[in-house]
Amino acid sequence: MSPVSFLLVDDLEENLLSLEALLRRDGLTLLKARSGDEALELLLRNDVALALVDVQMPGLNGFELAELMRGNERTRRIPIIFVTAGSADSLRRFRGYEAGAVDFIYKPIEPDILRSKAEVFFDLYRQRQQIAVQRDELQAQAEALKDADKRKDEFLATLAHELRNPLAPLRQGIDILRRSPDGAGAADIRDMMDRQLVHLVRLIDDLLDVSRVSQGKIELRKDRIAAADVVRAAVEGSRPLIDAAGHSLTIDMPTSPIWLEADLTRLAQILGNLLNNAAKYTPAGGRIGLSVNADGDTAVIAVTDDGIGIPAEMQSKVFQLFAQVDHHLDRAHGGLGIGLALVKQLVTLHGGTVEVESAGTGQGSTFTVRVPRAAEPERKPDAEVAPPPPSSRSLKILVVDDNVEVAEIAGLMLEEIGHTYQLVHDGRRALETAKAFQPDAILLDIGLPGMDGYAVCRMLRQDDAFKRTPIIAQTGWGQDRDKMQSSAAGFDHHLVKPVTLRDLERLLANLGPH
Repeated sequence: MSPVSFLLVDDLEENLLSLEALLRRDGLTLLKARSGDEALELLLRNDVALALVDVQMPGLNGFELAELMRGNERTRRIPIIFVTAGSADSLRRFRGYEAGAVDFIYKPIEPDILRSKAEVFFDLYRQRQQIAVQRDELQAQAEALKDADKRKDEFLATLAHELRNPLAPLRQGIDILRRSPDGAGAADIRDMMDRQLVHLVRLIDDLLDVSRVSQGKIELRKDRIAAADVVRAAVEGSRPLIDAAGHSLTIDMPTSPIWLEADLTRLAQILGNLLNNAAKYTPAGGRIGLSVNADGDTAVIAVTDDGIGIPAEMQSKVFQLFAQVDHHLDRAHGGLGIGLALVKQLVTLHGGTVEVESAGTGQGSTFTVRVPRAAEPERKPDAEVAPPPPSSRSLKILVVDDNVEVAEIAGLMLEEIGHTYQLVHDGRRALETAKAFQPDAILLDIGLPGMDGYAVCRMLRQDDAFKRTPIIAQTGWGQDRDKMQSSAAGFDHHLVKPVTLRDLERLLANLGPH
């Protein structure tokens, strides 16, 4: 807080020096005036907590100065203590109080009395300062809450819009296939439904990732990787969206490999989000560029486009959670306003930075990611023994899930890839069925009522018949701590719902006999 100011008014310099000596303390500024006119000038330039005014002054006396102060909105509330050597008759005191005085001090001044009274007004002013600070803080918090509430409402409206986009063709596709499952357009409808489902899963994954990063629950799995591998993974995921819009993609890579100490999946997610944004916010047939360069100890990855651009006032806000460029909300692929926030969070976890440049609306954009480079890894000798080919035998699979429809569709998927199965919908029943069915593998949900999947897995592992049976978690819990907990309970693998047929087939194909 700023220092507290007292105004000392006396026509005699020695009296001002005496008052200054008595009142001097930390946090207090003493303003001195030798006339009423000089005092008025100081009052116009300074906020004053107390005025100590001599009554008998040539020209503008103390009472007249006080009356002028009371007539001005800026100074009317400043407490005034008159300092006088005159008599203490009631008429004189009445005039002083009428002029606005709060007290009188008589000469010769008692130092302790003066300091005690001054301390009261010093503390009062400090309290007013604290209240003003608290008021400003509360006002700022209220504005922030108001802004957050507005952004929340916009986000929820956008979320509903973005979820309905993929849900509508899924619903309509199901209706068409139910009427004509083998019609001429059935294959195209299934492809469309698959794309919309992938989009829906990506939206949910982004929401979960933002929450996990914000709570510090994402841990990077860093390894020595080549930037080219990151680019390859990101482009592979974004290519369908780029091609669907008829964009051209130019990739500029250095001749020498650039190595990074990074999480390949997360870095590809960063780059994929930037490529997807470029594809969505560039009119059909646009140009997208992706370049990777080395700048000293830093790898510089840039994604450019000739799309709709970003207004100058939004460029500092696009990395905020739920931020939306206003006119993007009218677009079919406006997004949730979380993709760039997630990009920034993941880049920061990698010890890097991300920034955006745009000449404005209609002028395209460039997003630049900078992350630390790493030394080239030592070459490892090629493995002399090739891995055994995947098993193609038919397996008996026990499926345990309390959601009947999820269990049934898992069974149909297993049947489609040549396996037999049996369904169970609670943990205790699973233990009984496992003994009778003797499965080759168990697909086990974690969030079961009563006895959860962790307990079921631990119980199975205590039975010699199932110590080596592959037990696979199929669950909606997919954070790193969930995977660690499932491993500790005895699970061999951890699949996060929704599980694709390809992932399930690949995993089961590599399971050997138990």
